Amino acid sequence: MGKRALERRLSAVSTFDQPRVELEQYPTPADLAAHLVHLADVHHDIAGNIVLDLGTGTGMLAIGAATRSPARVVGLDCDSAALAQARENERRVEPSASIDWLLGDATRVPLCTVDSDSPVTVLMNPPFGAQEGNEHADRAFLEATADIADVSYSIHNEGSMGFVESFADDADAEVTHAFRAELPLSRQFEFQRRERTVLDAEVFRIEWR
Repeated sequence: MGKRALERRLSAVSTFDQPRVELEQYPTPADLAAHLVHLADVHHDIAGNIVLDLGTGTGMLAIGAATRSPARVVGLDCDSAALAQARENERRVEPSASIDWLLGDATRVPLCTVDSDSPVTVLMNPPFGAQEGNEHADRAFLEATADIADVSYSIHNEGSMGFVESFADDADAEVTHAFRAELPLSRQFEFQRRERTVLDAEVFRIEWR
């Protein structure tokens, strides 16, 4: 299945019914998810690997990865309502691999779930840390990723290049790819004045080991 076909399948993934502002629950667009999964597939980072989607939300990245012959896919999130939607989205899309949906803190990954010699790939669209009281949330996700991943793909706020590269250097890791992306968002929260806006973002591939 090519990238365009994957994007069409992922367009069936529903977004948050009741998004929580404190968790910065912004959906990952189907086209960006398809591109990210395709890139990971080209670099042999999914097939045969354990794939973790940290802060999976309604499951977009986990479901995309589950179409690419992984050894295992785990979607982890602290919001039970979002995970219920993720399970429904999995039934709707019917990827070739099943997904384990876990309720928990994505910044404190239960390492007992990673019980294989297979390489570990993290795919994630973490909170940007833009909301008051949630500052540096993306750092916490990267810290968790550094402990468990061989390679990761993550979406960050525009202007994060310096921070991500510095974090990777401190962890003896390497940013191998970086590109800009756009997150088109419909109005979800009261503080959003426009019915539709576009967030500029950056995506990074990091090799951790």
